[in-house]
Amino acid sequence: MNADARHLTPADVEEMVGTRRDIHRHPELAFEEHRTAALVAQRLQELGVPHRAGVGRTGVIGTLGAAPARKPGGKVVLLRADMDALPIQEENDVPYRSTADGRMHACGHDCHVASLLAAARVLKRAEGSLRGTVKLCFQPAEEGFSGADEMIRDGVLEDPRPDAAFGYHVWQDLDYGTVAVTPGPFMAAVDEFSVTLRGKGAHAAAPHLGTDPVLAAAHVTTALQSIVSRNVDPFLGAVVSVTQVRAGNAFNIIPETAWMNGTVRVMDTAVWQDLPARFERVVQHAAAALGCEAAIEYRRTHQPTVNDPAMAALAREVAAEVVGAKRVRDDVRTMGGEDFSSFLQRVPGCFIAVGTRNAERGLVHGHHHPRFDVDERGLEIGAEILVRLALRLAG
Repeated sequence: MNADARHLTPADVEEMVGTRRDIHRHPELAFEEHRTAALVAQRLQELGVPHRAGVGRTGVIGTLGAAPARKPGGKVVLLRADMDALPIQEENDVPYRSTADGRMHACGHDCHVASLLAAARVLKRAEGSLRGTVKLCFQPAEEGFSGADEMIRDGVLEDPRPDAAFGYHVWQDLDYGTVAVTPGPFMAAVDEFSVTLRGKGAHAAAPHLGTDPVLAAAHVTTALQSIVSRNVDPFLGAVVSVTQVRAGNAFNIIPETAWMNGTVRVMDTAVWQDLPARFERVVQHAAAALGCEAAIEYRRTHQPTVNDPAMAALAREVAAEVVGAKRVRDDVRTMGGEDFSSFLQRVPGCFIAVGTRNAERGLVHGHHHPRFDVDERGLEIGAEILVRLALRLAG
């Protein structure tokens, strides 16, 4: 990290890493982040930052600067960190390993919380010079439960309404010291489906006397791939993955029903809006061709995460100040999803990836892996970027 880019002091960094490790030891699942939220509220209170807890059930909002009235030229900037952990048993042998059986911070949300608290500490020191307002959003339930939407329903984007929104994610596909700021589509929409196929049971030795839902499930699985190969522009990209198929309980009986489950990932918003209807047509026609009925449940989780080009340009400029222009990439995209997309649908902003991979130290395991861990030096980069973005727009 460039020495001249530092807003965080060594004491800030030490506290940030300590906070990350404390949260890592005490992971909490979606909407159960009571200890984490209490820690956040306590730190904000110690800093003298007005805050409100219980937003979106377990979220916390802090406010810095010229709220509620803005001085001329000042903007309202929302900075977001997610707080929830995953139902994974940690396998790391580190002093700060999870103390909760079957739960761990396997995606780095502990890093995000610690970084945003460090940014709050720095911005509090600069509060007297702020012309605008910084809203600190500590969000619950990113992991598949749309905590962002819960906070939005609870008014996180009101009073005052942000002019811009930023967040970052530790990124294990990028080496420490590298930052990705991708304009436009960055992460995919995440949809989940389940299909129940109903046929007619029979003895496996006399299949002509029944209607086989297992055969139908196989054909549906194959037919669903035609959505990607024949219905979606190959330059836009989509993924349809059937991940579970369940049927029957005996080797010699054709069952009455078969069940299948999976996910759809899409980058383009227009494709995402049209895809459920395409999914319905393919499943129903494939099932009907084999004499089965299909019941579909299609659940939308996250929209595509689309970075505003102007805000991405600003974030890229700031990131270049922190790590150097040669270490900032604009070509990183993933079919993974993020509910930060809900903020970006309403407020121009940017979601940033901060590299935390370090092969020499064995920090190579991906997100949601039981041995996931990060190069903690990346937290300072993330915090510095958030601070600089806030100062550019609200300073």
